[in-house]
Amino acid sequence: MAILVDENTKVLVQGITGGFGGKHAGLSIDYGTQVVAGVTPGKGGQSFEHPVSNVPVFDTVAEAAAETGADASAIFVPPPFAADAILEAIDAKIPLICAITEGIPVMDMMKVKAALETSDSRLIGPNCPGIVTPGYGEGSHGGCRIGIAPGYIHKRGNVGVVSRSGTLTYEAVYQLTELGYGQSTCVGIGGDPINGTSHLDVLEMFNEDPETEAIIMIGEIGGNAEAEAARWAKENCKKPIAGFIAGATAPPGRRMGHAGAIVGGAEDTADAKKAILRECGIAVADNPSEMGKTLLEVWGK
Repeated sequence: MAILVDENTKVLVQGITGGFGGKHAGLSIDYGTQVVAGVTPGKGGQSFEHPVSNVPVFDTVAEAAAETGADASAIFVPPPFAADAILEAIDAKIPLICAITEGIPVMDMMKVKAALETSDSRLIGPNCPGIVTPGYGEGSHGGCRIGIAPGYIHKRGNVGVVSRSGTLTYEAVYQLTELGYGQSTCVGIGGDPINGTSHLDVLEMFNEDPETEAIIMIGEIGGNAEAEAARWAKENCKKPIAGFIAGATAPPGRRMGHAGAIVGGAEDTADAKKAILRECGIAVADNPSEMGKTLLEVWGK
């Protein structure tokens, strides 16, 4: 079953005519994803040409959704306009929105957060790699890739991965695949201080998903999302979880590569978060190269 996306998900790409958006739209099509529409204001009527399929381009998300039945959006729009792109997708009642864009102003994201609270849309990101439900075998039949994750490292299986870091998501996935264990769904929630989906949200979905048998949760310094998720998991999640917290050597008070990765309180440090995870029964890898191995140990594999 996996979570959030599968082979039936119909994806539209906001910003498909840009170099970055077009590149990753093509890679998603190559992976087997149903990319059914693109949206670029002023370029409606054009098409995004790809060897597998020519994707129609529309001026608005509402028009694209009405014409194609798209139920997910990938946003590759420059930071000054990205929040408006998210709001347009919310207004068009797109159920799942993945904002890949980095550097969206915090004030803009506050408006997005308010709009999400009164909508039926779910936002992944921003500043995230997106989401992958791996497919089966050659051509990734049965899979869906939205965003920028390298599809070829994924393998269909029973481990759910949720992470604030894109590159650490890929590292965990690669380790699992090399060890012979595939993934149900991999969700990169992004490293901004205001995002749409939290570790806890994803843990709840993995906990309810019969295909997911074990979980890797990757966090970093800043905020209390990992602690909140760990405390929930202690009381509610019966599936084995391995965790990793990045930023152990980060100087206090200095913002790192992710806008949300700044230590502002006692529970925001890497050491504090690792201690909370361990107290909640989560096996913690002290080195990122040990994430897969740590999960297998607690999973009993």
